[in-house]
Amino acid sequence: MRLTRALLACGALAGPLFIVLVLIQDYTRPGIDPRRQPLSLLSLGDLGWIQIGNFVLTGVLYVAFAVGMRRVLGSGRGGTWGPLLIGTFGLGLVTVGIFRTSPGWGYPQGAPAGLPTDISVSYVVHGVGFAVLFASLVAACSVFARRFAALGERRWAVICAVAGVALPAIYVLSGVLSERGENSQPLSLLLRLMAVVGWGWASLLAVRLRRETCPAR
Repeated sequence: MRLTRALLACGALAGPLFIVLVLIQDYTRPGIDPRRQPLSLLSLGDLGWIQIGNFVLTGVLYVAFAVGMRRVLGSGRGGTWGPLLIGTFGLGLVTVGIFRTSPGWGYPQGAPAGLPTDISVSYVVHGVGFAVLFASLVAACSVFARRFAALGERRWAVICAVAGVALPAIYVLSGVLSERGENSQPLSLLLRLMAVVGWGWASLLAVRLRRETCPAR
């Protein structure tokens, strides 16, 4: 039980850790403007190792959370697909950390003012990793919305359902308002909002499941 609680605590820590490290970099990194540069660009430049580590560490923490989730849910509702999807989400984060995006939107210095023009293997794999983590996270919201609804936990069912609708809505809105990435301001801000909503939901879920491991009094 102690190990399970520690694994679930990894998930509770992951989201806040990721968001805080991004915020610190947004307002201390020379040349970065969070209103213009998507957060993946933080992986570039001399200090890029910080965001690479942030992606990878957060991903590993969510994979650990998935293991703890499996131990809690077992063969119950959501016990198979929930951990699998959260684990895939974590692996997607590790992938986008290892495979960096290409320079663009004016960062680093000398980069194109608009979309990246260097379509490297790393850039492509980074995009695939993002697609995998995003799809896995949205699917996990659906799995847990159904789980909590079946258990009669209406509030949590609504939280999961709202997150599952909000994430793709934010993604579509970012594409429309940014004119498919040409206008970096809505893209940058909405992608950061997506991380707050998605990563935050996953960490709240970890806190909620951790309560199930508390011994009855």
